[in-house]
Amino acid sequence: MEIRAAIPEDAAAACQVIRRSITELCVADHRNDEAILMRWLDNKTPEVVASWIGRPDNSLFVAVEANRMLAVGSVTDAGEINVNYVSPDARFRGVSRALLGALEARAAERGNTRCTLTSTETARRFYLARGYVETGPPVGIFGTSSAYPMSKILGSACP
Repeated sequence: MEIRAAIPEDAAAACQVIRRSITELCVADHRNDEAILMRWLDNKTPEVVASWIGRPDNSLFVAVEANRMLAVGSVTDAGEINVNYVSPDARFRGVSRALLGALEARAAERGNTRCTLTSTETARRFYLARGYVETGPPVGIFGTSSAYPMSKILGSACP
């Protein structure tokens, strides 16, 4: 597996990974509610993903293996992780952990001492196990009520 900076040609495959991850893996969050799912997926298009790749204040990474996209993650220059999705086909293979490490390393390269994110219910235990702590009560996003603001001091110990 290789983790690398995304290029514009990755937009369609990255979009597909994101959409499948939300639809298939985040059921605890959207509860198969079509309205919530539609709001969540609304901006997950190849064009929007391409715009994320082109943003100068954002780093979008992809995890690939044998020309297959496994995961997509993004961190801003301010240290906010705003995208971190794994393909259902690659779940529980360490891909998300490796991608998170790359996102945190990029945040540190940009001078950040802390990463922040808003976790889904689905990913909450994943982030807690990697040293993130909740920084406030759950908030609603896309019609869900279970999004958890979290942060981690970079360089802090985690399994």
